[in-house]
Amino acid sequence: MHIHREGYKIIFITLLIIGLIVSVINVLAPEQQWFHYLFYVLLLGWAVWTFAFFRVPHRKLNIEDINQVLAAADGTVVAIEEVEEPEYFKDKRIQVSVFMSPFNVHVNWYPIAGEVSYTKYHPGKFLVAYHPKSSTENERNTVVVRAEDGQEVLIRQIAGMMARRIISYAAKGDDAVPGKEFGIIRFGSRVDFLLPADATVHVKIGQKVRALKTTVASLKKLNA
Repeated sequence: MHIHREGYKIIFITLLIIGLIVSVINVLAPEQQWFHYLFYVLLLGWAVWTFAFFRVPHRKLNIEDINQVLAAADGTVVAIEEVEEPEYFKDKRIQVSVFMSPFNVHVNWYPIAGEVSYTKYHPGKFLVAYHPKSSTENERNTVVVRAEDGQEVLIRQIAGMMARRIISYAAKGDDAVPGKEFGIIRFGSRVDFLLPADATVHVKIGQKVRALKTTVASLKKLNA
């Protein structure tokens, strides 16, 4: 495990603020009392959480079939439904939504192998990430990966109520490799998968998924 590069600045600022708070507390009340220790515990918890948020686990890919769609993020499945996708496909798709709490790993990895065929950032609101309208009204970033057989999977990074920045490294024409990072979201957020209507979904609502480990769905083999 290592710390994500996007966290360096925030971690530094957090530690600086904590140091200033501790200094002010001890200047105003130099004699150590119970409330000092309460503040120390709370500030330590803040520091540990900040480090943990930007952790990047080193995981071995769980790939047994090229048609697998792996989870691109850690979190909880909050929606599985057939929807009309208006941005790119403009047809019916199966949407699987994964909510990422502030305590989950927030790095996003490509779920299938192929080539990035489309990317687009959309400014928007900051509704709670598990709200149904967050998929279309919140700040979000869309990435579409086209597999070698031509099938495409859309991954949508969605900012939540706490999230104020979506970071995406994906660009049209990039090679998409399972296990390769394509972005991160700060802080609580959501990732939607828009799958072909004939895809087989392997997860259920309420299930905890792990990026690169959990198979979200399987795409139909076109040459079968």
